[in-house]
Amino acid sequence: MPDALSAALATEGLIWLALASFAAGTVRGFAGFGSGLVLLPVSAVFLPPIAAITAMTIADFFGPLPILRRAVRTVHLPDLARLAGAMVLGLPIGVAILITLDPDLFRSAVSVLALVMLGLLISGLRYRGAMTPTLVLVTGGLCGVLGGVAGLPGPPLILLYLASRLPADVVRGTTMAFLFLYDIVLMGVYAENGTLYAEAVWIGLLLAVPNVLGNLAGAAIFRPDFDRAYRVVAYIIIATSAIVGLPIWN
Repeated sequence: MPDALSAALATEGLIWLALASFAAGTVRGFAGFGSGLVLLPVSAVFLPPIAAITAMTIADFFGPLPILRRAVRTVHLPDLARLAGAMVLGLPIGVAILITLDPDLFRSAVSVLALVMLGLLISGLRYRGAMTPTLVLVTGGLCGVLGGVAGLPGPPLILLYLASRLPADVVRGTTMAFLFLYDIVLMGVYAENGTLYAEAVWIGLLLAVPNVLGNLAGAAIFRPDFDRAYRVVAYIIIATSAIVGLPIWN
């Protein structure tokens, strides 16, 4: 057995990470977003920043594969192209900032960001202007920077699409496709700068199993007509994960 795999299996809190990964996959399966807001706060309790993001990203990469092909049939291609192009430019900037962060500061920042995002979602605060190509490009750039520095590219995207008039299945498909592309680009950036550590990769592969199962479960219960109910469930799971991730429990 490779040393890195042995170390991954001995990771403190691995069972909690697996449960969080399943919950994250379930949320992603029925809502199309929110998996990072669920898994990363818990991962940050047990893993250093880059390892936590790596493990989450790998689990998040494999998790939606069984349902991605069907989901992306509804992708809004012009938006996806703009979002992805701007994300590629913003992500390395965020990663450069992350490398300098203290682990405790990272853990607090991730949980607080998740709670702030949750508060914005619940409050109903929305962008009311036009969904212009420029706005979509700016959103993609913000997703890249935020994804690089905190492993959470989703919040700007979620807020953008909650303001859109696109059908729920189009939002879900476009969001899932964008986050899938983000996972690929982030791992490429980590590999390029030498921060793609073997142990974190193995942890991610282990977490991919419950993540896949969660995605399948979430997709099985997804019905566009019940979009509001799915959001409420997602909010509860995100809040629980964010609160658990706060350093006040040390």
